[in-house]
Amino acid sequence: MRMKTIAIFLLLVIVFENPLFSQNKYNFAQLRDETVDFIKQPSKWERNDWLKLGLIGAGTFLVMQADQPIRDALMKDQSYYKSFPVEFGKLWGETYSTAIVAGMFGLHGILADDKTTKKVGFEIIQAALYSGGITSILKFAFGRARPFMNKSSADYQPFTLLDDGLHSFPSGHTTLAFALSTILSRNSQSSALKVLAFVPAALTVFSRVYQDYHWTSDCLLSAVVGFVVATWVVDLHDQKESQVQVSSVYPLTIRINLD
Repeated sequence: MRMKTIAIFLLLVIVFENPLFSQNKYNFAQLRDETVDFIKQPSKWERNDWLKLGLIGAGTFLVMQADQPIRDALMKDQSYYKSFPVEFGKLWGETYSTAIVAGMFGLHGILADDKTTKKVGFEIIQAALYSGGITSILKFAFGRARPFMNKSSADYQPFTLLDDGLHSFPSGHTTLAFALSTILSRNSQSSALKVLAFVPAALTVFSRVYQDYHWTSDCLLSAVVGFVVATWVVDLHDQKESQVQVSSVYPLTIRINLD
């Protein structure tokens, strides 16, 4: 996630400094404190948590072995390149889409003094910032070539900063898509909507692979990052309301110390 992207979300967070939000602590101060807690999470993990992280890494590596065959199969028929489902999937993962959805919930919360929509808007911003930050670090660290570069799926040039063609792993669009869908799903009261919320995110995965911007394994890891981070964000706020001390976040267990 680039600096302008982070700036968009920080500007949205400023909206939550409105006194209506401060009464519920969905403000910049809360974001600051929870960000510190989020950064410290690995120091709180136990053996099982590291094992689960290892399994995620192993699963991603296994899918990497199928990256090239999957790409070859999809490139045989590109007649749906600009189709509505493919374009909608791409749109769902755009930074501005996440910002617009968060802004809409936030605006409704301000105008209607609705605690639920305040919470949703804040959580979308928070999950996008955290998951997007992780994705950006991994992109820089791995420097994986995008499929359209026509290089090997195993072509890596670590610590590449400016060449977007070497920022394939993981997928920023997929990360944001799953973070957004997870927040919406977790805050929905309808079982059907909880499931339907992930349909756009699934389309994002297909879109990024079909349009040759990402390998399948890029999107797999991104989906996990977006889902886990968004789940942590929602559980954190739910626990603060119920004063529960331990949060079980699949696939990682994250412990939270409340004052």
